[in-house]
Amino acid sequence: MKTNTLKIAIIDNDEALDPIYRLYFNDEVTYELHGVYKSVHELLSNFGRTTPDIILCEAQLNGISGIDGLDYFYKKNEDLKVLMMSQKNDFKLIKEAFRKGANGFLIKPLTKERLFNALDALGQHGVALELDVAKKIISSFQTKGYDTFSRKENEIIELFTQGFTYKMIADKLCVSASAVNFHIQNIYVKLNVNSKSEALKKLKEMEIRQLNAA
Repeated sequence: MKTNTLKIAIIDNDEALDPIYRLYFNDEVTYELHGVYKSVHELLSNFGRTTPDIILCEAQLNGISGIDGLDYFYKKNEDLKVLMMSQKNDFKLIKEAFRKGANGFLIKPLTKERLFNALDALGQHGVALELDVAKKIISSFQTKGYDTFSRKENEIIELFTQGFTYKMIADKLCVSASAVNFHIQNIYVKLNVNSKSEALKKLKEMEIRQLNAA
């Protein structure tokens, strides 16, 4: 075995995947399977005898969740790299995993190719982010709209909150100034406000609530 072989620990409570994970690592020389565990506690109880370099962990587990497990992992070894995985491509889950210090997020089921591509990316770049996950993250930041308003109203709100005048909004959206005024009056009604300053304040509050809920 090469001295630079990286030890990989996997935490997954789906026992049917255990032999598949072991098969993936059968002929590997770059990575060695440290072990396949059913819970965060089971892996933690094995720390000290041999320590993994990288942990691949299911995000949602019974007992200590994979995401909550990140705190425990880094207390044991702050140099660990941790890849979270889940069947759910859910932004709230992804956001929480990265907030807690995960180095990557993968969507199950994992093929051998995708798993080792992620491990290689982690070694080269310090992070592993698949296209579907990246799209989800980008989309969450690009989507600035409110269900209360129509598509056109949301377009106007986007420009309105950036300081555009009625005329600038009209020119940008290729509509008349009177059309912009009509939509803004509707926005005021829906917000239950009577002035631009009140509208901007309320829209800011709505944006903060939307970001906190994401």
